Amino acid sequence: MAALFTEGRNFVHLATVLPDGAPHSIPIWAILEGGRIAFFTQSTSRKARNLAKDPRVALSLVDAENPYRNAQVRGRVVETLEGGAALEVIDRISQHYIGKPFPMRSGSVYWIEPETAHFTELPFEH
Repeated sequence: MAALFTEGRNFVHLATVLPDGAPHSIPIWAILEGGRIAFFTQSTSRKARNLAKDPRVALSLVDAENPYRNAQVRGRVVETLEGGAALEVIDRISQHYIGKPFPMRSGSVYWIEPETAHFTELPFEH
């Protein structure tokens, strides 16, 4: 499963909980470091507002090279970074996806501690 986060530029779908209890899912960039998953967003985004009320998340990742390889992770946000510390992580994530620092110089980084993880690779060809 870790390879899906580290090898390819695979988009991750993040699900958070809306105020009415409904799920909110959106594609994000994410990286795995030290057993935790990091992503970033603006502090005023729907994701950030949802996480301020409920830190539980679900992540779904599909391998861009083989859509029959995927991972699902459930966990919770355990740390949030702002300012320069956040920009360092944001730039690492951006380097992974587009090979250069992130052009917008603000954002909050959320660190997720996985609680359950499941990896699937089906025997099909794309």
